[in-house]
Amino acid sequence: MWRATILTLFPDMFPGPLGLSLAGDALARGVWALETRQIREHGIGRHRAVDDTPAGGGPGMVMRADVLAAAIDAAAPAGDLRPRLLMSPRGRPLTQERVRALAAGPGAIILCARFEGVDERIIAARNLEEVSIGDYILSGGEVAALALMDACVRLLPGVMGEELSGEEESFEGGLLEYPHYTRPRDFEGREIPEILLSGDHAKIAKWRHEQALALTRARRPDLLAGRKE
Repeated sequence: MWRATILTLFPDMFPGPLGLSLAGDALARGVWALETRQIREHGIGRHRAVDDTPAGGGPGMVMRADVLAAAIDAAAPAGDLRPRLLMSPRGRPLTQERVRALAAGPGAIILCARFEGVDERIIAARNLEEVSIGDYILSGGEVAALALMDACVRLLPGVMGEELSGEEESFEGGLLEYPHYTRPRDFEGREIPEILLSGDHAKIAKWRHEQALALTRARRPDLLAGRKE
């Protein structure tokens, strides 16, 4: 079973949308498991403080290394081989390749930071892998964690209806996905391309590849760097 453990100050945000549709059905069937842990349970003092002012001054607050260490150690005892992820805008961008690797493993332990971030020392001390879902700032790591889990869970065996539906998608072959069409044949004067109605599967496959290549070249030329066509 693929297991996700979320360390957060807002456990009520989970499973959120992952409790619905295919992911929610798979969760109910035991295809994957989700555990949320309240970081504040390991907070300091009567008020369970989890943060403090930044060393050297500056705005905001920083999550304490000792509090996070206690939370991580409680969630991941010795022998837990799941990767430890920290959702962070400065992390390496999440790619479909990394998602596939995570989905093929035992699961993940995901730390959702808040405030200005975490004490830098916890990253090395607990071997955290910083992961980013884009070049923008969120209020915390929870939404990013949901996105990462959604990307992984949908690849687990028994979640999607057809295995091929996970293979012919954007980024799977290094290209953006080709355009899709369905009924009606004519929509406000815009018709389905005739090639898709021809029944010639070889020509359709060639057309789709050409469309995917053209879309990628126009929108994400960075994906074509070093690619031989």
